[in-house]
Amino acid sequence: MAAVALFLQQRMIEEDKVPATGPGDTCGLVPEKNPLKLFKLMNPTMKGLLVSDILVRFCEQIPYAFVVVWCMKTIAEPVTALQFGVLTTLEMTTAVLVYIPVAYLADRSTKKPFVVVTFIFFSLFPLVLIFSRSFEWLMVAFILRGLKEFGEPTRKALIMDLSPDNCKAGMFGLYYLIRDVFVAAAALGGAFLWQISPETNLLTAFVFGIIGTLGYALFGRDIHVPLNNKEDA
Repeated sequence: MAAVALFLQQRMIEEDKVPATGPGDTCGLVPEKNPLKLFKLMNPTMKGLLVSDILVRFCEQIPYAFVVVWCMKTIAEPVTALQFGVLTTLEMTTAVLVYIPVAYLADRSTKKPFVVVTFIFFSLFPLVLIFSRSFEWLMVAFILRGLKEFGEPTRKALIMDLSPDNCKAGMFGLYYLIRDVFVAAAALGGAFLWQISPETNLLTAFVFGIIGTLGYALFGRDIHVPLNNKEDA
């Protein structure tokens, strides 16, 4: 599947042309590659989103590797491998169903509310999982997990909107580099928390998610570019 995706990408996606330098360009004709210089160009609004995103991803990654253990080994009524596959399919189906319509709506309004709702779904999953101890309740939890994609297109679009015109690719990459370097530690920390108890792992994840969500809800800033003014903006 990955090989097919790479083939289609090379055949169907056209290469963007590098725009000419203009008076408002921040990075000049040649896109900036130095991550330290790129970080200095990062919008303060993007930095706030990045901090919140890191905390919310802690919420996702702390229990990530142990969700299958919880479902198939820990709970009172463990599910089978086939049932876990059904749960994953349910999650993916939910994500697909919300992805496109929400992206369409977010293009026609402010983006912050959609990102906040996404962070809420991220945060609630480990808490709901604690009380999901049968296949029926796990179905509810995995639908919730699929809803975490509610505002993902919006968050990515917001990152691009906040990036300088000639540094969009570099700034996008820097954002994910910083986020994933920090979040990588969450997976290791999750293992130690699981050894204390599964509930400790899930509750700690929930706390990180709530902190990140509240931080962005209270201090995150939004931008709104009207459809008919995008080129001018």
